Amino acid sequence: MLGRLPLDEQLAGLRAVLSRNEILTDVMTRAATLELPDWYVTAGCLFQTVWNVVTDRDPTHGIRDYDLFYFDDGDLSWEAEDAVIEAGRTVFAGLPARVEIRNEARVHLWYEQKFGVPCPPYESTEAAIDSFAATTCCLGVRPEPGGDWRVYAPHGLSDVFGLVLRPNSVLAPREVYEAKAARWKDAWPELTVLPWPH
Repeated sequence: MLGRLPLDEQLAGLRAVLSRNEILTDVMTRAATLELPDWYVTAGCLFQTVWNVVTDRDPTHGIRDYDLFYFDDGDLSWEAEDAVIEAGRTVFAGLPARVEIRNEARVHLWYEQKFGVPCPPYESTEAAIDSFAATTCCLGVRPEPGGDWRVYAPHGLSDVFGLVLRPNSVLAPREVYEAKAARWKDAWPELTVLPWPH
């Protein structure tokens, strides 16, 4: 079981597993051409690819979109972010999937209106990944020059490989975690969903 291997072997296993999703590897290759600051492909497209491979499903099963986060606090205008989104439409044209691009430096400007709780400004893309509703989701990957992958996984990979969904009460409210957990449990019944802490 990959989740019980030493960390270096887990990282090698993660790359092997994620590489089974050809849409994901295509997204990462194309994303690199945008040359965005502090960028990662992140969230569901990563851990759900792992869940799919571990449970012998098609690697793309249940993946709604591919999240591309970057961090640019030099211009917090919607127009600047929209220009990047438009550039992404060209770069990702023809992919059989939706790529969602977000400047994490801007999240605090709209988060409370959408989720009902304030979000302090992030200082990096990693800080944004840290605040996902489940620790299992806190994962970001990008290819580096020379062929290596940079992997950001502040809570490790054991829960990802072990199909354990663990709440992360840093920012997202309980109802966000529980709604996501219910949706994911429908698509991956093998998941162990841990309850929100009281």
